[in-house]
Amino acid sequence: MASPNKKKTTKTSWEEDQTFEGGKIIVRGARTHNLKDITVEMPRGKMIAITGPSGSGKSSLAFDTIFAEGQRRYVESLSPYARQFLNKMQKPDVDEISGLSPAISIDQKSASRNPRSTVATITEIYDYLRIVYARIGQPYCLDVDVRIQKLSQDEILGIVLKSIEDSEVKTATKKQTEKVMGIEVSK
Repeated sequence: MASPNKKKTTKTSWEEDQTFEGGKIIVRGARTHNLKDITVEMPRGKMIAITGPSGSGKSSLAFDTIFAEGQRRYVESLSPYARQFLNKMQKPDVDEISGLSPAISIDQKSASRNPRSTVATITEIYDYLRIVYARIGQPYCLDVDVRIQKLSQDEILGIVLKSIEDSEVKTATKKQTEKVMGIEVSK
């Protein structure tokens, strides 16, 4: 249990959290709901499972502490104009959380019953990802493994004329040769 003289402060900005302490999310002194001043370290960028019996504080840690603080920090980083349209978010009862990134939470109760749903479609980030990949991605021709690039009308015309010219030369040379008993003979 936290001592009564202990000052309750939570790191509040992304700038204070730039080091991410070796790639870990660190929660110190979490007391949200039925959590009793717990401290945990979790690796960043990994799949993490929080398990335990009913009422042990799994949801309190995942949703009401870690996710709530990540979302609160994200909203706090928005402009005052954008924040006016959002509800003020309460800080979770925790001494410190470090290594936190903006967070998305998907509660299993709210998941779509559509078997074709993915994390991207449920969180509505799918359309944004398509735009990002279309804008920053670099397409390649799968047949010849050459980067596809924008061409002017003159460049396209030049390529088409060269292709026709090459095709006519190949056709003309084919007409000049003939196979006799499997041997090519020129006329």
